Amino acid sequence: MTPATTARQPTALKLWETVSRKLVADGSPWLKVWAEQVRLPDGRVIDPFYSIEMPDFVVIFPVSAEGNVLTIWHYKHGPRRVNLGLPAGLVTPGEQPAVTARRELLEETGYEAADIEALGAFSVDGNRGCGRGHAFLARGLELRARPTQDDLEEIVLDWMTPAALRQALQSGKVATMGAATGIALGLLHINKGTSST
Repeated sequence: MTPATTARQPTALKLWETVSRKLVADGSPWLKVWAEQVRLPDGRVIDPFYSIEMPDFVVIFPVSAEGNVLTIWHYKHGPRRVNLGLPAGLVTPGEQPAVTARRELLEETGYEAADIEALGAFSVDGNRGCGRGHAFLARGLELRARPTQDDLEEIVLDWMTPAALRQALQSGKVATMGAATGIALGLLHINKGTSST
């Protein structure tokens, strides 16, 4: 049996150095592709090493007072299918992610949250970047408005129990990493303290 370790960061690991970078594709405001020259800790130089700059986004795990989760069914063109997700949206430049989370929750579902709690922020791609996803837990939900959907997205709201949502995640009904991460973090958060281990 392998011994357990802590989540302490090893001090021997070193950062890569970005020597130079050149913009090779500009699809603003959606993405920019950079060709970088990077120096590894052992002195080797990788040229080019591509990185992708994309806007940050939020994903919101809304939980009712009864413990049910407000999910959405929608078509996403990346996986090219209708799949299960959570309210989400791009962070407007200069806007704090928590403000974006409140705005997107209201726009997509019509609900306001009394409490928004950050669950973490993560790079989408460990090597290329591709923006950061910010996950939030929303509680104290009050229906305030009709959902407003843009012309590129049709949404069907679906209240799910945590057990049903976990099953949906495990059975492949969630097709995007942002939604999967938001669901997993939300389920971990609402289940903390209930585990027997």
